[in-house]
Amino acid sequence: MNPKSNKENHWGSIMRRVASLLLVCGLVTSVTAAEKAFRPGEVWPDNNGVHINCHGGGILVHNGTFYWFGQHMIEGRPGNLAQVGVHVYSSKNLYDWKDEGIALRVSEDPQSDIAKGCILERPKVIYNRKTDKFVMWFHLELKGKGYRAARSGVAVADQVTGPYRFIESFRPNAGVWPINVPDELKEPLPAEGGPAPKFLFQRDHVGGQMARDMTLFVDDDDTAYHVYASEGNGTLHISQLTDDYLRPAGKYARVFPDCFNEAPAMFKHAGKYYLITSGCSGWKANAARLGVADSIWGPWQALGNPCVGEDAELTFHGQSTYVLPVPGKTGAFIFMADRWKPGNPIDGKHLWLPIQFKDGKPFVAWLDKWDLSFFK
Repeated sequence: MNPKSNKENHWGSIMRRVASLLLVCGLVTSVTAAEKAFRPGEVWPDNNGVHINCHGGGILVHNGTFYWFGQHMIEGRPGNLAQVGVHVYSSKNLYDWKDEGIALRVSEDPQSDIAKGCILERPKVIYNRKTDKFVMWFHLELKGKGYRAARSGVAVADQVTGPYRFIESFRPNAGVWPINVPDELKEPLPAEGGPAPKFLFQRDHVGGQMARDMTLFVDDDDTAYHVYASEGNGTLHISQLTDDYLRPAGKYARVFPDCFNEAPAMFKHAGKYYLITSGCSGWKANAARLGVADSIWGPWQALGNPCVGEDAELTFHGQSTYVLPVPGKTGAFIFMADRWKPGNPIDGKHLWLPIQFKDGKPFVAWLDKWDLSFFK
């Protein structure tokens, strides 16, 4: 997750050109298509022979097809800002991916919340059966404001690949108190010049809660939840969405207060809810964290680092972004992570690894190469 040297950047560019040339010459259809396997951390060509440009994203399964949404990066440090938008790819088998273009494009209007040059991160898309709409949420920082805005952005589309129409951005849960704090903390903000609030959620009660790294989760009853890092990244919030998935429903809980988690990825197995997160260390890799609860509202129990083996304390040099339940395979989940390259963001690699269970507890081990037959 540290910036790459110029030599490494040059080599990455060469490898991308070689992969594209081989495809054009017909020598391979794609690395994954030829081998039907996942190779974590390696170049992963799409149908055009170009490394998949889909970072911090997640996958929607719709009508038997997988759709992978993520940040579109460009070369150089300007690529850490949103210069293009949200990219989408489709696949029938999870190995071979077709470039479906830009699902949500940033705006050329400098007054837009999603103006070119803003920070647009961790887009997730879910399908609403009631409205027959596809809804995208993402972490948004307004252009030129650094990470001070801490907002959530929402967009919607009639077709899964878009184009998505940006609706609005906001800080969620304005005027709403968390359900799992005592009444004495549910107090109006002090008058100007009075004592400072004890917790940031008190300070932000009126204007809305800070929302940065995020994911979406749809439960078995189609209730959707927005999970995001809040309170200066110190505490996670789990927030129920309205039936149309476009707004907070007015119910949220604080999870792992003052533990400083980001990069949340949620999944459900055998009636239990699991959260994989990372610590807060900027672009630098750290150990993943695992939490479990019998109810999505908690209480949540910390289970330590789910990764095992060499480089487990660095999450194999990656950071969680999503957990994909594999359709048709009971108890089969894929841990999705990114290797961030802030010096040359387009060169970031994808880490996909199977989640395994021992004595009912999930864990992730490194594999150089694996395929879906891993899930018996």
